Amino acid sequence: MSTWSRYPRWFATLFLTDMWERFSFYGMQAILVLYAVTPAEQGGLGLSVQTAAALFGAYMATVFLLAQPGGWIGDRILGERRAIMYGGCLITAGHACMAVPLPGSAYAGLALIALGTGLLKPSLSALLSRFYGETIRREAAFSIFYMSIQVSAVLAPIVTGFLGEYVSWHAGFAAAAVGMAFGLVQFSAGSRHFAGKGERPAHPATDAELSVVIRRTAIAAAVVVPLLCVDVVSGAFSIEHVLIALGLVSLIAPPLCLRALRRHPQLTAADRTRLGAVTWLLLCSALFWMVVSQAGSLLNLFARDHVDRTVLGITMPASWLQSATPLFLICVAPLFAWLWLRLGDRLGVREKFVAGMVFAGSSFGIMYGAATVAGDGRISVLWMIAVYFLQACGEIAIGPVGLSAVADAAPPAFRVRMMGLYWLFVAFGASLGSIVVRLSAALPQALYYLLVGVALLVAAGALALLGGRIRRVFATGRDDAYDSTRNVPASAIHQED
Repeated sequence: MSTWSRYPRWFATLFLTDMWERFSFYGMQAILVLYAVTPAEQGGLGLSVQTAAALFGAYMATVFLLAQPGGWIGDRILGERRAIMYGGCLITAGHACMAVPLPGSAYAGLALIALGTGLLKPSLSALLSRFYGETIRREAAFSIFYMSIQVSAVLAPIVTGFLGEYVSWHAGFAAAAVGMAFGLVQFSAGSRHFAGKGERPAHPATDAELSVVIRRTAIAAAVVVPLLCVDVVSGAFSIEHVLIALGLVSLIAPPLCLRALRRHPQLTAADRTRLGAVTWLLLCSALFWMVVSQAGSLLNLFARDHVDRTVLGITMPASWLQSATPLFLICVAPLFAWLWLRLGDRLGVREKFVAGMVFAGSSFGIMYGAATVAGDGRISVLWMIAVYFLQACGEIAIGPVGLSAVADAAPPAFRVRMMGLYWLFVAFGASLGSIVVRLSAALPQALYYLLVGVALLVAAGALALLGGRIRRVFATGRDDAYDSTRNVPASAIHQED
């Protein structure tokens, strides 16, 4: 039998699991910073605006970072199905912790959610891939999954935002926990349709590999745990210390992983040339996500404090505006897909990245105008609608294009590592955002938005003027660049430079 006429029941099970997991993720994300800046006597964490924004950025970066070890555990130790179940249980437990008004429970909850998301998300994608051997059908399935993410991202802030801002923050987090619990129940019930797929690891780790991982984990724990204990016992412990440590890891890990990949002996000269071009795209994507990741932190707070949200005499929650970007993504995605097909080779990867960065930089230009006009008062909600529309256009131009470019540039034997590298640089960008937002404490609000927006526009201009290698590299087919017996593409590129 089929569900939704064309897709089998196992597909419906995975689709709904992904939808509920994203509901819990985006629902919590929409109210996290608002909750964090609420005074402790009113049920919040009582953090400063800058610390709350840094917490949000560090959390987002950690989620992307943990997808790397989480994917390895699912692929090499647990198998996808158990990884999804365990990850979902951790996420549910994390949201439940945040729903309990106890000291420290929110931070414990964030840690559990990050761990669970890092375990669940890569395994869910890997399990879906097991059912599809044909590339076109697999891409179509992932496209439908991408739409499920956007639907959840639209609906989740509406539910958790209303509960969080008008009932209690903990009620909003509880709704996120219920959503993930629903996803787990239906995944467990529907797993009988998987025909044994995902029960065992795709590539079981050897005893030697496990020993290496255990040894390295023990070394890391032997360094981190004593430092944390000393910090706590001395009475100097602060959430800022954790954020600094997470930020350092997020900033250091991507360049180290990139360096290790570049030095791999199996890479040819042509491979390294393409990897060099991809490096610039990864850095540009990091700058893009540095700006866009602030939508859930600084922009959310700006909407709360400076935007007139009254519609028909009813004041809507500030967190509802977090639904605007995914709603615009759903609306503009078909238009951009048509545009890419229409322009064909006339609009390459470099040009799309430039466009995405211009959209994002311009959104902060509008924020400069909004902050200037608002002053100490309130402005029309249309300002924020324009900001989120531009960011949605930027995400369409950079998000899927970046993933496709990285996959295209990767040698077949290194494709998984290259995709992991892409997400590491997304974490790099989110971590940069958590650092940059601290400037908002030292600068006038309008000036902060202007400087960050101009910086991104300058980076876009540099990519447009100096990114000739990127255009030439991606104009060369993967097969030409990867065939080590043919040195023409690589040598031609070096000669042109």
